Order: sequence, then structure tokens, then C-alpha cells
Amino acid sequence: MNHTDNEDDPNNSQDSDQSVAARREVDSRETARANRTWWDSEAASYYGEHGSFLGDDDFVWGPEGLREADAALLGEVRGKDLLEIGAGAAQCSRYAARHHARVVATDISGGMLAQGADLNRAFTAATGLTVPLVQCDATSLPFADSSFDTVFTAYGAVPFVADSAALMAQAARVLRPGGRFVFSTTHPMRWALPDDPGYPGLTVSNSYFDRTPYVEQESGAATYVEHHRTLGDRVRELTAAGLCLVDLVEPEWPPQNHQVWGGWSPLRGALIPGTAIFVCENRVS
Repeated sequence: MNHTDNEDDPNNSQDSDQSVAARREVDSRETARANRTWWDSEAASYYGEHGSFLGDDDFVWGPEGLREADAALLGEVRGKDLLEIGAGAAQCSRYAARHHARVVATDISGGMLAQGADLNRAFTAATGLTVPLVQCDATSLPFADSSFDTVFTAYGAVPFVADSAALMAQAARVLRPGGRFVFSTTHPMRWALPDDPGYPGLTVSNSYFDRTPYVEQESGAATYVEHHRTLGDRVRELTAAGLCLVDLVEPEWPPQNHQVWGGWSPLRGALIPGTAIFVCENRVS
């Protein structure tokens, strides 16, 4: 899941040597460099804060708490070849391995994969199963065409690359005919609202159609970047890659979930969607 705690004032104009938030254009290279560095430095603290919610080998699609065990969005995984992109510490991949899938987990951040390697050791000792970890950019996957039955990511990679159309094309390329690509990301509607879990977060403050990236920066250099696409943008990216959208899931906030996570909260979750899960199939023969 993404880092959104500092989005309250994207036009902040503090001194340039301090960490500030802004909306400005950022290219692929600056985006990748900023996000790799940020996740490297934050891996341990992120897991320390959210690890109990995500689990070590569980599969949670978003802050609402929708689990793959209940949603079954990947379909049957037993005996299948799976690829997780933007895997973070690879909790979801270990879940898939427990369910008899052959799964590879990838991430751009060596720090996040190091966290995953620590968890892998305990997982392998307990189950005898292994999850290979590969460091790579999701827009340039080091795998052959038609290598996997399923590609997936839970709040990983998609909002953290400048060229998400390239990511969709890569997912389609490594999928076998009939394969499935499933990803969750911040619901595009959220970009029109302040990232505040309280009542201020229910007031539109930005244009839904403004695709200008959200950037945290120090001395003018990006330290963290997220990119926005509308629902229509996402559908066009997917279809251009040869994928067919078969379902769009907008999880409702369950009454038993009292957690506040950045701008996600029970208050907002009862009124507006916070997560969008795209379920796609490769219909190319």
C-alpha cells in the first residue's frame, strides 16, 4: 500500500532545503530513483507499522481489509505460475505459495526485498516452501514472453511508475493466453480529495482530471512520487495492452475495521471508495 500521509497540502511552498509536497511533472527516471530510495529507507518502519495488518504470508488487497481468501480474484492458483510485481516484502507471494502456486516476487526496492528475505527464512523453515525474490522495475520485467499464468500486485508498482501503460504492456507480455492480471491501487476518486481521514477529507479540493504527479521533495529533488490516472485512463491502458477488463471491484469498508491508515478511515470508507481492484484477462491467442 502506498505512502499518503503528507498529501494534505500539495502546494506547500516551504524552504527548498526542507521536505515539501508539490504537484509537478516528473519523468520515469526521477520517479524510479525517488521511489527506490524512499522504499529502501522506509522498508523496516513500514513493515513495523503495517506488518500486523498485512500478515507475513497473508494477501490483503487494500486498507479496507479485503483478503484474497475471501475475494478469490486471482482464480485457481494451485499448480500455476504466478508473478507479483511491486511485491514489497512479498506477503502476498508467500500466501500464494502456501496455496500451491509457483510464484516469483519482484520489487524495485532492494530494501523491501531484504525485508521479504528475512520473512522468507522463517516461512521456509516453517513450510519448506520458497519464494524467489527479484529486484527489477515493473516497466521492464526480466522474464520471457508468456511465462506466467497470473500477474498481480496489491498497491504495488502501478501508482509508483510514470509510464503505467508500459507496466500494463509488460504484464500482458509475460502472461500466457487466457492469463489473468489483477491489481489494486488507490481509487482515482481519492485524488480529488485531501488525504485526510476526517471530515476535511470529504470535500473536493483538486480536479479529478488533473494528472500532475504528487511529489515529495528536498532541495528540489524528488524523494517520493505517485502518479494519478482516471478510471478511463486505466481502461484505455489495459485495452491498449491487449487485456480485457472483466471486473472492477470497489471494496466497501467493513464495520469491524476500525483502523485509520493515512487518508483511509471508517468515516471516509463508509461514504466513498478508497481502493479500486482491476481484474483483467489476456484474451490474445
